[in-house]
Amino acid sequence: MKRKVTKAIFPVAGLGTRFLPATKSIPKEILTLVDRPLIQYAIDEARAAGIEEFIFVTSRGKGALEDYFDHSPVLEAELAAKGKQKLLDVLDTTNMDSGAIAYIRQHKALGLGHAVWCARKLIGDEPFAVILPDDVIAAEKPCLAQMVEAYQETGGCMVAAMEVPRDKVSSYGVLNIEAQFGNLYPVRGMVEKPKAGTEPSNLAVIGRYILTPDVLENLSQTEKGAGGEIQLTDAIAQEIVAGRPVNGLRFDGQRYDCGSKAGYLQATIAFALARDELRDELRDFMHELVAMDKAAQ
Repeated sequence: MKRKVTKAIFPVAGLGTRFLPATKSIPKEILTLVDRPLIQYAIDEARAAGIEEFIFVTSRGKGALEDYFDHSPVLEAELAAKGKQKLLDVLDTTNMDSGAIAYIRQHKALGLGHAVWCARKLIGDEPFAVILPDDVIAAEKPCLAQMVEAYQETGGCMVAAMEVPRDKVSSYGVLNIEAQFGNLYPVRGMVEKPKAGTEPSNLAVIGRYILTPDVLENLSQTEKGAGGEIQLTDAIAQEIVAGRPVNGLRFDGQRYDCGSKAGYLQATIAFALARDELRDELRDFMHELVAMDKAAQ
């Protein structure tokens, strides 16, 4: 019987240099899409997939991230005194029970694989999820929930996958696939950031994973790979060599790369347009901008 996936790792140790100067004092994961920070979307997705234990791999300067999930007695008392129950309900979704969150420090920026390896003692011998908050996925059924459902059928390791333009594949881990069974792709190889023209496909790994504890053992022995970092892709690829199953799931949903400024702005607009109270005013504003741009040309 396959063990239930109840633990998730959130690698959040990055410096967020693409968003300087904002990230000089604010962790990138606290930047908001409309009125919720990126990390809240990741947490909500994990909860919807049945995750009960949340492991954050952090670094120096991430105190605001830790504070975000704590209770705020002064603010809560102020809202209660003013009878603002709806806002109290919103705050309640950001609070985490004592012991539900653990924080591990990644002292050296040695890559995603190393960040996941840092949490090994809290994972033990259980399967676990990895969620990259930079990848925000809008979906009717949350992406990780889709993966957990598929994992119950396949076991082994699973990665979220999507097709990307050929000229973009060198920015991703790329799958070499055997066949296709619906949205599921048995994987026969993985390459991290392949050079242009050498990629085995245009099916790229997106920031959602379900992994076995064997991957942590692989990471203990994995040498630095692409970019001089310890790559998670390389450790997963070792599972294929060992004859253990690795599958790619082509998820249903729209992914936004909020690690880039353009992707972050696109996500902000998309999520705002999905809100009933914001849609009409924002749409009218956008029409006005387009009209002004055309008139200026």
